[in-house]
Amino acid sequence: MTMKQTALRTSRQRALLTAGTGIVAALGLSLAMTTAATAQPAAPPSAVAASTTVSPAGHGFTATLSGKATFKAGSVTVTCATSSSSGQVPDAPGNQNPDGPVSSSTTPATYSSCTTSMPGVSATVTTSGNWGVAMQNGTPVTAGLTIPVGGFVLKTSGLASCTVTAAPTAAATVNGTWTNGAPSTLAFANASVPVKVTGGFGCPTSSTSSTFNAVYRVGDTTDPASQITVTG
Repeated sequence: MTMKQTALRTSRQRALLTAGTGIVAALGLSLAMTTAATAQPAAPPSAVAASTTVSPAGHGFTATLSGKATFKAGSVTVTCATSSSSGQVPDAPGNQNPDGPVSSSTTPATYSSCTTSMPGVSATVTTSGNWGVAMQNGTPVTAGLTIPVGGFVLKTSGLASCTVTAAPTAAATVNGTWTNGAPSTLAFANASVPVKVTGGFGCPTSSTSSTFNAVYRVGDTTDPASQITVTG
């Protein structure tokens, strides 16, 4: 093999490895949620869970991505322009909990229009399973979002063909921050989720976690003039 051939091969290997590393970033979990019973917001070990009320009782809601969700690993970014999920606030008295979070079921979150910052690599996301969210009143108000086992799968094609599975062996909870408003919002900042990566050369198979950032607007679908709120 000539020196020129060796240099070209090394350059291609580096490009593939860099692209593969960025793939791990595309784990939305963003609004990835699982059964309400397992979604629990994180709290300091010494903290006592506050009383929580989610209102209006029995109203449907939809969480829609505001702007774009970005998933980043190192200098590589994956961006999804569209994501949403819907559900229903529990009927009274289930929308109140004097000792902790209030849980509700949701549809699997959807993700589309996803791109990568690496040329020649495209990404698609599929989701499945029973999803949910648990809201906990406090300062700030938090939301425990949990990915069901294998409920989020990212596949790439092009320079690197990889499969990234979130929560590969057990349900995994990520944490967001809720803000009451018109509409209320749910934000994720560097939310972490365990992953398993499989594939050929260029796939970061040794990676075990990823992070993502996104903001969702949560609207009341039963009465659009109302707002979904979390209080004590």
